[in-house]
Amino acid sequence: MSTASLSRRRLLAGAAGLGLAAPALVSMAPQAKAEAPMLGAAAPRFNRFKLGDFEVTTLLDAARAMDGPHPIFGTDQQPETVAELLAANHLPASRMVNGFTPVLVNTGRELVLFDTGLGGDNGTLPAQLAAAGYSPEQVDLVVITHMHPDHIGGLMTGGAPTYPNARYVTGQAEYEFWSAEDRLSGPTERVARLVRSNVVPLAEKMTFIGDETEVVPGILGLDTAGHTPGHMSFHIESGGKRLLIWGDVANHFVVSIQRPDWHVRYDMDKDKAAATRKRLFDMIANDKLPITGYHMPFPALGFLEPTGEGYRWMPATYQFAL
Repeated sequence: MSTASLSRRRLLAGAAGLGLAAPALVSMAPQAKAEAPMLGAAAPRFNRFKLGDFEVTTLLDAARAMDGPHPIFGTDQQPETVAELLAANHLPASRMVNGFTPVLVNTGRELVLFDTGLGGDNGTLPAQLAAAGYSPEQVDLVVITHMHPDHIGGLMTGGAPTYPNARYVTGQAEYEFWSAEDRLSGPTERVARLVRSNVVPLAEKMTFIGDETEVVPGILGLDTAGHTPGHMSFHIESGGKRLLIWGDVANHFVVSIQRPDWHVRYDMDKDKAAATRKRLFDMIANDKLPITGYHMPFPALGFLEPTGEGYRWMPATYQFAL
């Protein structure tokens, strides 16, 4: 007799001893329930961690599925070359997700927001601020890495400043380039007109900086031009802990980092942008410096690991929880 048969006979015998028939046991079985409804994909929209005496919060303004990475990334490469790199990293060749992640730094004295997202119907930054426990009125300082629309779109809401009590900081070279009259026509027109409506009205409250300029104690601006003429990154340091906010120095966590010399459609000076990536990546790797990047996969926080031809993005795990 099999073990299964023996176990069944013992169970039935025990049931009989309790005055229960086998059908009664069947009636006690749980009734089938309706299937749970599908709820759709979901992901966290903010991530907060300590950096020395500072608190840093990354905020996912939006995430877009789109065609790519090629020819946006690797514009000077053959499609199959880019596809091979993506396949080696378990990524599809024809679709990608682009994230938009501003950063909030609470120094204990000032609340500093780096970039303002897409704005309008495409962005959600004020809602993400609220979810993280803040309001736009609490922001003391807004820092703009550069003036592409996905970074300055949220500066204004309905023609009024989204952050009504804030001061502003941006690169001198970046502002001078986009606010010039001759940018209002030709290939720069679309961005220049947005600068005219969203940035220029705030100029009286704005401080313009250059390379290695202190924004507030513990936050230093760095010239990382190439993506735009005055693009800036920001070095954060508190209590011996460091972080680099690199804005759009690299915009794809595989293609731009593993092949930093490949051209990117949105880099205005493609050769200079590639040189900036190499220079910055070398510094990051040598110093083992953590980074947050505007278009890196959320929570947009990680490290760089040197490889043969470039670097590899290493997402942060529990380093900031210790």
